Amino acid sequence: MKQEKFPFLANNPFYTRRFAFYVGKRCSTSTVKDVARELHLDRKTVNALEKQYLWEKLRRAGNPRPKIIGLDEISIRKGHSYRIVVSDLEKKRPIWFGGIDRSEESLKLFYESLGPSKIKGIRLAVMDMWKPFEKATREQVPQAAILYDKFHVLRHLNEALDKIRKSEYYRLSGKDRKFVKGQKYTLLAHRENLSTDGKKALRNLLTANKRLNTAYVLKEQFGQLWDYQSEAWARKFFDNWQTSLKWQRLRPYEKFAEMIERHWDGIAAFCKSENKVSLGFVEGLNNKIRVIQRRSYGLRDEEYLRLKVLTCMLPDF
Repeated sequence: MKQEKFPFLANNPFYTRRFAFYVGKRCSTSTVKDVARELHLDRKTVNALEKQYLWEKLRRAGNPRPKIIGLDEISIRKGHSYRIVVSDLEKKRPIWFGGIDRSEESLKLFYESLGPSKIKGIRLAVMDMWKPFEKATREQVPQAAILYDKFHVLRHLNEALDKIRKSEYYRLSGKDRKFVKGQKYTLLAHRENLSTDGKKALRNLLTANKRLNTAYVLKEQFGQLWDYQSEAWARKFFDNWQTSLKWQRLRPYEKFAEMIERHWDGIAAFCKSENKVSLGFVEGLNNKIRVIQRRSYGLRDEEYLRLKVLTCMLPDF
């Protein structure tokens, strides 16, 4: 018996490739459940057709040869189950999703998949201050500079500010507590993102509590560190900021400053002109991944999640 393969058919022979790509494109803006209901298909069928579309998007994008990479991890389920996401920050697309956790060994799997010739082309690796990532990168890509992601650094500062807020709440009593209670978002959010009521609550909080006012001002000032073009001037700014902590009784900030001191080289690397990259991409990608996870809630297919993540920044066709 002779079999003939028709190129216009999808992997599922009951449907054409054109229909499979239509289904896949619909799934980029709707959930699998909604597309299945709209087209009167089984959810597993929609999922399989979408996978074929996603594989085609990857094929058309070609094999990556990154020069600047961003490293981050995402939680795929409760219980500290992580996967590593590596992005090409010049092309603004994720290029690898894998590992079994966020360990040094898991990240080495990415470098092994990239190969020696492509590894030599990497000149900059952007990451948080997670030691296993840095250790694996320095070992596998010794020529690459390390740059710590600004948003992860500021997240540590926000956590320090929140500790100060909590300590103030427990220190105070009676009516003085009402200004502090429930104001975590108000205190940590950017002022321009607050509503009129939020700005009023922030003003009242900072007026009522001198210690929180000082901590808030110092937090806002620290963001200026990334405005400097010279490492020497950036260092002078940080030294002055650290000196201003004296006599303030802000122990969480002192610990934060000590952490910055230990990781200074990776933070100051941003001052070099060749390292001026958009640091907001990884944070935007994380938000997009969270949307993907919500839409695919209930599906235990990790390969499907991998394809969705790797293609989320690629254009539809």
